[in-house]
Amino acid sequence: MIIKKITDLTKKEKNIIFNRNKMNFKNIFPTVREILDNVKNNGDSALREYTKKFDKVDIDDFKVHKEEIEQAYNKIDYKIIEAIEKAHNNIKSFHEIQLKNLKEWEVDNNGIKKGQIIRPIEKAGCYVPGGRAFYPSTVLMTVVPAKVAGVEKVVVVSPPNGTEGNPATLVASDIAKADEIYKIGGAQAIGALAYGTKTIPKVDIIVGPGNIFVTAAKMMVYGNNVAIDFPAGPSEVLIICDETANEEYIAMDFLAQAEHDPNSSCIITTTSKEKAEFIRNKVMNLLNNNVKRKEIINQSLKNSAILYGELEECIKLSNEYAPEHLEIITENPRGVLKDIKNAGSIFLGNYAPVPVGDYASGTNHVLPTSGCAKMYSGLSVDTFIKKPTVQELTREGLKSISDIVITLAEAEGLYNHAEAVRKRLI
Repeated sequence: MIIKKITDLTKKEKNIIFNRNKMNFKNIFPTVREILDNVKNNGDSALREYTKKFDKVDIDDFKVHKEEIEQAYNKIDYKIIEAIEKAHNNIKSFHEIQLKNLKEWEVDNNGIKKGQIIRPIEKAGCYVPGGRAFYPSTVLMTVVPAKVAGVEKVVVVSPPNGTEGNPATLVASDIAKADEIYKIGGAQAIGALAYGTKTIPKVDIIVGPGNIFVTAAKMMVYGNNVAIDFPAGPSEVLIICDETANEEYIAMDFLAQAEHDPNSSCIITTTSKEKAEFIRNKVMNLLNNNVKRKEIINQSLKNSAILYGELEECIKLSNEYAPEHLEIITENPRGVLKDIKNAGSIFLGNYAPVPVGDYASGTNHVLPTSGCAKMYSGLSVDTFIKKPTVQELTREGLKSISDIVITLAEAEGLYNHAEAVRKRLI
């Protein structure tokens, strides 16, 4: 973990920071292609083959039935169920507000009515990582916006836990009102959603985070009559702070980010060298105090840095970095917010650490990483919405633009386009 002045960063150091842990797909694409082709050609038998190979279990029926969901409620602590329900309510409320702010509209210009309508995607597949770990929060973050958007069929796929689904994943899927749940993971699950099998339906969009094989599979099926949200890599945070920030909070947020994954990244930018050193000392003190997940945190420290400079330099670096998560802990965080161009989700002030967005504030935690916040937004109701355009013309309206259409169509050699307009004006 380096500590350095922003303006003193070498080109090599900047490259390391900005090209953080971008996934190298080159070596795994052939394997993923083989898996996808096998699933496309052999359906459920290929899924059973890969489940036995990768998950070490034989599963005849991938579908989770009502009885298994009912049993799942008895296998987890009621406090977890209660927390899932409360988180669901907050997430649903936030995404319902998003939906209310999507508007259909129409204008009428001299016989030319034109506008935009809103229609939900019909079928969505939500990938939820699993196996030994469980992520009910990811179920909520993927299923809820799809259901709020009005998607007719929402399908959850998640790796099996033995021959069963993970109880917390099943409970969260039930609370979020997923329509179907399947015990299948990895690239093979993406193939099943993209192509369809006898058991698992083909969907129109696949969303949700996963490992490098899942991400590669999503990228490879994209465009083959299926959409995806975006490719996502290891989690990351950038923190902008000044002299007023609480170093203890920042150091804890650093560790909270670092415990995600050995490839996670945490960049802290602050307004003085003294503050930078103070924060580093706090981080190291916490690490020496028998902190949990220490091995993972120590690995992710290699991808992290504490940088200092003028506030404007911190903002400029953040916009260039385009973080998945951005914390702004300054005297006037909303003043800084006005200059932020690129970030997946933004957290303002001392009392908005990233974990609140991960679980309960209501905003979505499925976010673009690796600089993709420059061109993508996080998962939202919009992800599951199409916006077809509509036009209706009177004869006078058509006549008013006929010269434009005929001239440009003939210039492009599309003479029947021009004739389609002429016929109507004879």
